[in-house]
Amino acid sequence: MPVPILKQEHFLIASIQDELSDEELVLLRDQLVNKVRQFRSRAVLIDVTVLDIMDSFAARTLRSIAHMTKLLGAETVVVGIQPDVALSMVQLGLTLEGIVVAMDLEDGLCMLRRREGQKHAATKQ
Repeated sequence: MPVPILKQEHFLIASIQDELSDEELVLLRDQLVNKVRQFRSRAVLIDVTVLDIMDSFAARTLRSIAHMTKLLGAETVVVGIQPDVALSMVQLGLTLEGIVVAMDLEDGLCMLRRREGQKHAATKQ
């Protein structure tokens, strides 16, 4: 199932609607990287609220999305990790090292807008 990717301001929002196969995760990675480049996006939010599990491939793919988009000048924020998923990830030793996380989409957007405001304030000084 393809993941819808919405453009809002200078951000891309990918809201995962269902469990994804490894192939679908790779497709999502490729689409996000291409859209970051196409729209010159400053950030990517990936909403994983519906995921009941996060395996090692999914965690690695999220990390690779964050690293690839960072090379293109965009920050990646993962939102909506469920408490049970977080517990399982810790028990399995899976990390999202180098990735910013937020409780939900609203918190992620607020965080990014705040950072954008700080960057603009710093460049005006």
